[in-house]
Amino acid sequence: MTRSVIVHGGAGSVAPARRAEHVAGCERAVAAALAVLHGGGSALDAAQRAVEVLEDDPLFNAGRGACLHEDGGVELDAALMDGDGLRYGAVCAMPAVRHPIAVARAVMEDGRHALYAAEGAMRFAESRGFERVPDEALITDAARLRWEAVRAGRAESGWAGGTVGAVAFDGAHVAAATSTGGMTDKRRGRVGDTPLPGAGTYADDLAGGVSATGHGEKILRVGVSFQVIAALRGGADAMAAAAAAIAVLASRVGGTGGVIALDREGRPGRANNTETMTWAWGSTDGARGSGW
Repeated sequence: MTRSVIVHGGAGSVAPARRAEHVAGCERAVAAALAVLHGGGSALDAAQRAVEVLEDDPLFNAGRGACLHEDGGVELDAALMDGDGLRYGAVCAMPAVRHPIAVARAVMEDGRHALYAAEGAMRFAESRGFERVPDEALITDAARLRWEAVRAGRAESGWAGGTVGAVAFDGAHVAAATSTGGMTDKRRGRVGDTPLPGAGTYADDLAGGVSATGHGEKILRVGVSFQVIAALRGGADAMAAAAAAIAVLASRVGGTGGVIALDREGRPGRANNTETMTWAWGSTDGARGSGW
């Protein structure tokens, strides 16, 4: 069976001059995930690898390039879900590490808890061999300038590059992964939708997988990812399921954002009600797509 992966680089308003490079970043993540799938790796491995590539890319608000909180540092959220057995691992408000999605994977594999927060998340990460890094190792000039503009009232607290995410299908199972630095100038300890199952991230082999991006507080209130899953379980195709979830987000709470999805056979869907949501998709039979 054909295997596939879809990724997003965040919903928001990427400037026209920068859209092509944001799409190229998503395409690199897809290529890395497809290499995993071609090599016999699982959907879980592929989704994690795609997000790690995006976390390393300073264009995006995850890992390196993450936005800054009210005190000018970083706190990171990430989640990974396996549609086979509904296993879940996540971290939130975690201090700086290079790949928060890899820590989320370790949480899942450990299995004792599903979600760790703040210094507890860091303590768990360090116990599994992950290294805390200085905030400065992840902070880019663009993120610093954005923070200064928000603090001065010259910009809104969102982020054009936004949260990153991936959904992968390996021919048998689906997995979803999402990672973010949150909102610029957010209060310390703020947690958005990304690390919460059914809000920013969800995967179920009986339906499909989803990663969401956008205004986290409002995505939380309507459970956007589970809206998509419910529609897929009801027989909707992935594009229709994604569109329906974004319509609920807008109509019920006035929210903005986007989702990517694969159904249980790896067919892609996506929707957003923002000016842009950079994305890319690919399958092991050579099919490709990307855009904003």
